[in-house]
Amino acid sequence: MLSLGEKIKKMREFRNFTQTTMADELKMGQAGYSKIEQGATDVPYSRLEQIAKVLKTSVEDIITFDEKKVFNNYFDNVNQNTTNGNVYGDKEVLGKLEKQYESRITSLETEITRLHTLLEKSLSK
Repeated sequence: MLSLGEKIKKMREFRNFTQTTMADELKMGQAGYSKIEQGATDVPYSRLEQIAKVLKTSVEDIITFDEKKVFNNYFDNVNQNTTNGNVYGDKEVLGKLEKQYESRITSLETEITRLHTLLEKSLSK
């Protein structure tokens, strides 16, 4: 079972937010935010509400977060094109992730083409 800090971390990662982004949104230092995720500091309910707001979810969703359910529900929702409003069903976030991955794939394809060209030139010498 994940600790509260680990649940917050997983939800942050699903949103593709950095600790610095979270800390900035919460108006605190990155080191202080990191302690929340590590479980090194107690999280008052008021801070948990702020974290939920930044993550565009509810305190209840954070507390009851189950990573296994997220993946199962995500794939169910994608196949059915439905969402429950949960973190894994946020189409805006999924769209941003898709664009990031597509951009990275394009960049890697360009690099592969460049390396093939260099290899062909070196072999033809």
